[in-house]
Amino acid sequence: MGKKRSGGGLSPTQQAAKFLGVSALAGAVLAGIALPAAGALGLAAKGSVEEFDEIPANLKRPPLSQRTTILDSEGGTIATVFSRDRTLVDLKDISPYMQKAIIAIEDSRFYEHGAVDVKGILRALNENAQSGTVSQGASTLTQQYVKNVFVEEAGNDPTKVAEATQQTLGRKIRELKYAIQVEQELGKKQILENYLNITFFGQQAYGVEAASQRYFSKSAKDLELDEAALLAGIVQSPSRYDPVNDSEEARKRRNIVLNRMVATRDITQEEADAAKKKPLGLEVSRPREGCITATRGAGFFCDYVRNAFLNDPAFGETREDRVKIWDKGGLKIRTTLDPQAQESVQTAIKDNVRQSDQVATAVTIVEPGTGKILGMGQSRPYGSDISKGELSYNLSVDKRMGGGAGYQPGSTFKPIVAAAALEQGKSPTQKYASPYEMPYPSPVDTCSGQWTNTRNEKLTNENEKEVGPYGMKEATAKSVNTYYVELISDIGICPVTSMAEKMGVNRADGEQMAQAPSIALGTQEMSPLTMAAAYATFASRGIYCTPIAIESVIDADGKSMPVPKTKCNRAMSTKTADTVNTLLKGVVEDGTGKQAGLGSRPSAGKTGTTDFRYAAWFVGYTPNMAGAVWVGDPEHKRQMTDITIGGNYYPKVYGGEVPGPIWKAAMSGALAGKPAPDFNLVDIPKDKPKDHEKDEADDEDQKPGKPEKPGGGGNPWPDFTIPPDVLGGNGNGGGNGGGNGGGRWPQPR
Repeated sequence: MGKKRSGGGLSPTQQAAKFLGVSALAGAVLAGIALPAAGALGLAAKGSVEEFDEIPANLKRPPLSQRTTILDSEGGTIATVFSRDRTLVDLKDISPYMQKAIIAIEDSRFYEHGAVDVKGILRALNENAQSGTVSQGASTLTQQYVKNVFVEEAGNDPTKVAEATQQTLGRKIRELKYAIQVEQELGKKQILENYLNITFFGQQAYGVEAASQRYFSKSAKDLELDEAALLAGIVQSPSRYDPVNDSEEARKRRNIVLNRMVATRDITQEEADAAKKKPLGLEVSRPREGCITATRGAGFFCDYVRNAFLNDPAFGETREDRVKIWDKGGLKIRTTLDPQAQESVQTAIKDNVRQSDQVATAVTIVEPGTGKILGMGQSRPYGSDISKGELSYNLSVDKRMGGGAGYQPGSTFKPIVAAAALEQGKSPTQKYASPYEMPYPSPVDTCSGQWTNTRNEKLTNENEKEVGPYGMKEATAKSVNTYYVELISDIGICPVTSMAEKMGVNRADGEQMAQAPSIALGTQEMSPLTMAAAYATFASRGIYCTPIAIESVIDADGKSMPVPKTKCNRAMSTKTADTVNTLLKGVVEDGTGKQAGLGSRPSAGKTGTTDFRYAAWFVGYTPNMAGAVWVGDPEHKRQMTDITIGGNYYPKVYGGEVPGPIWKAAMSGALAGKPAPDFNLVDIPKDKPKDHEKDEADDEDQKPGKPEKPGGGGNPWPDFTIPPDVLGGNGNGGGNGGGNGGGRWPQPR
């Protein structure tokens, strides 16, 4: 037996007629939806009247997509983003001309009929039957509103949009039922208001307020007769009657609307004639939307906020849920961005690296103890025009948050090795032979076994005069490579990767950290935000806090949404952190980072320069602010030798020479007017000077030595096969490009 129909055995057509309170004949007309030969047009009754009772609760007043405003920590606007440009307005704030024009052209009997205009259907049926095509529709304003609601709820999903607009009998019947309910519960004026707020007017403008601003740069309440008629005419076909792209078609359509307004006695013939003589009078305002419009160079921070929202379950159980909320918009998102810090970051970038330079810089500042991102910027602006030096990815963050594959941090990784060694009980006075050149020690313990130097791979210091023995303080100030490789080989690799994990240090591409002693020299690609947050751990005396960008979110209904909080954990003892702070303060005072010093304000940090000069870094901090500066080629192709940056020529770029001054300028402005607390230092005896050493620092960031050994970002000897056990990892280069990276290359034969 077949399934029993609901409604006492009535067919869908008869049920529709019953709901509408019209005759069976009119019901049959409704079943045809005023279309000739419905079957020939491929229309089918998909969906049944059984679904009539399944009316969406939000149909009466759906949450329409609106603009989202992203604010800095002081409430200033950073950017406005939207999926659909819309600003909701009350009916009283819409010009009476606009209200009359839309009714005249779309549903002249709006105030006379119910949800369905039977006379209109019969008239359309007659016209369509005579023409043999669908030349005239019969949907009332209420029915159009209902359809728009379903289109709105479909969002940006093309499949759902197609379902919401498909020409099927089932959809039309459901639309009629919903229209009846809306008429009963809202009333005419509210329906008109909702309709004018939801309708698409072309040129990315949804709703009459956005349309009025787009075409005439004025509010909807100020629309004149001719302007209102133009907008009302667009609705039927926003592309065909687009006044920006086809002024003649738009003018003809405007005049048709004016004629209809005369016919409905909303205006006189004289008023219509006068309006027809007016030019279109367009004063187009292009939509300024998205992170590309962000102020103070915060486009990439804005993009980071978006990614933070879409990636965090705090804003929705699934990514699909979060995307839907984001696209609906209407949010007010207050962020952690500090206006003073951001302005200082941008000024420091502008004064030192030009947009047109062969290389770029990225700067990020975070707050120790809270994880708040205070500033984020780069010399290549947000955009997609490569010819103008624009970039569409964020140089400061990991790949999953809109960044590239990261960059080798070089010697800025050494303090993490030092912290791991101190936690293992090593003394800061620990000495190693630290020769100028040596093979990698072997074997070395890893988390899962041992690393073996099967190729007898060697490493060198930057300068031939860097010959030990050295203690930790002097080796850190001079950035002695052989010292730190001996140190990691002594304690094993696992304590170092474990410390890195506790400090939030991970590869920017999401891959696992390599288990090789070369990681001590910074061979694993990382992002500036990662390094800034890691160094903030030292500043907060051992407490690591995950970076956060969002402080609060108010939804479209004015309600606060839950936001993710920073997660803080103790990564090391206060004694270890204080010891590292003492080591790194020495780098700024007497070592490779002297050009980054902040004068009387206590600071600490570390320089980093990768092999072949593909990247140079300075990562530093005060007790109340930490920042990272990277300089290099985003595509990891241009070596920084014989190069001009910011108008200054450099035979070779060092971490203390270019990134250091950028860091100093950015931090000086960001910290202006703020307290200047000191570190809790420990006493570390200084090594006695060696006979061969001079007073000045002969190190990787002060004086160039012999040509550096290659160490990442592409194999300089393509004919030389490098076995996997020599490489420190798969690398993947930096940014969106780069070579194999990961470890130290063997010397060419």
